[in-house]
Amino acid sequence: MESPVHSLNGLFAQLGLPNSDQNIADFIEQHKPVADNKKLADLDFFNDSQRAFLRESLAQDADWAEVIDTLDSLLRHAADIRPS
Repeated sequence: MESPVHSLNGLFAQLGLPNSDQNIADFIEQHKPVADNKKLADLDFFNDSQRAFLRESLAQDADWAEVIDTLDSLLRHAADIRPS
């Protein structure tokens, strides 16, 4: 059985954050770049429940892990992801 595939929009909705493409681009632009020595789930711009969800999903290699890794990567790189 194949695991469900989640999107960044779905992850942001799961975290209780505005989840339009523009909202996501704005969030990433506002918070990047994240230092390499900081774990995504430890970043202070997430609240306690968001950090717990991120930690648990990554620790369990849950079906959210891939899209969480994508968000992590987007926050660590300086490339502009704004829609054209």
